[in-house]
Amino acid sequence: MRDTTTVEDSMTDTQLAGATSAGAAVKDGGKKKKDREASLWSDALSDLRRNPVFLIGGFLVVCMLVISAFPQWFTDGSPFDATACTLQNSLKKPSGDHWFGYDIQGCDVYTRTVWAARNSVIVGIVTTTLVVVVGGALGLLAGWAGGMLDSFLSRFTEIFFAIPLLLGGMLIMSALPGNAWTVSLVLAILGWPQIFRIMRSSVLQNKNNDYVVAARALGAGTLRITIRHILPNAIAPVIVVGAISLGVYISAEAALSYLGIGVQPPEISWGLMVSDASVRWLQAPHVLLFPAAALSVTVLAFIMVGDAVRDALDPKLR
Repeated sequence: MRDTTTVEDSMTDTQLAGATSAGAAVKDGGKKKKDREASLWSDALSDLRRNPVFLIGGFLVVCMLVISAFPQWFTDGSPFDATACTLQNSLKKPSGDHWFGYDIQGCDVYTRTVWAARNSVIVGIVTTTLVVVVGGALGLLAGWAGGMLDSFLSRFTEIFFAIPLLLGGMLIMSALPGNAWTVSLVLAILGWPQIFRIMRSSVLQNKNNDYVVAARALGAGTLRITIRHILPNAIAPVIVVGAISLGVYISAEAALSYLGIGVQPPEISWGLMVSDASVRWLQAPHVLLFPAAALSVTVLAFIMVGDAVRDALDPKLR
């Protein structure tokens, strides 16, 4: 009688076995889901969250973006008011009421430095966006299509590589009105070939991989393969170069404005302020120091972010 197994005991054992199997299946499914979610981008994001260089650079970038978008939040005055400048205050040194002092025209340097961030940041963002979109699209097309189209686009980009960025910008801007938008357009025209070559090279490395061959064998169309498989795996180096180049384009705008062919008065930019201050910088160094420092910090912040993103997306650097 003691060795007899009842129907209820058999049912209980069966239920326990089923529950154990179900639990194991759920555990395995969760593990597989977690493995599927792991990717280059998720790993890179995890690395960036722990990278102090990225955190510091990102904080500075966000601050500059906010300042350029809402300069009125950080200063009560405006450099575009008719009464903003008074010659009686010309070249006065920094004080408790006016932290950055006055320039040669008697304008508050702090107010002008804050408002000048807008044009400088606009040039960097707009130029980088145009360069990444145009250069990335043409590079994707050339790398994926190959043949005569690839040869033609590759030879065409070599024409632009023969033109130095600043020299070409000086030549073109001398015949155009000086503002942030024309400067952005000119720099984008001269800068897109770099992104083109990087995207083309990345596409050539990825288009013959196993996952692309498998997708083609399963009947996926060219557009689906390009968007779902080629582009996500080829865009990483473009993002890195774009982030670093953003600071370079801000510096290029400052150089053009310093030479008098970039942003023109009554608009203001850091490069234009540095140009105006260079005449009297020995007499009043504060007029040159503060806009130059703002320019340097902004460029450094974008380069720090770009370097951190490069380290996170390149498995060889981990």
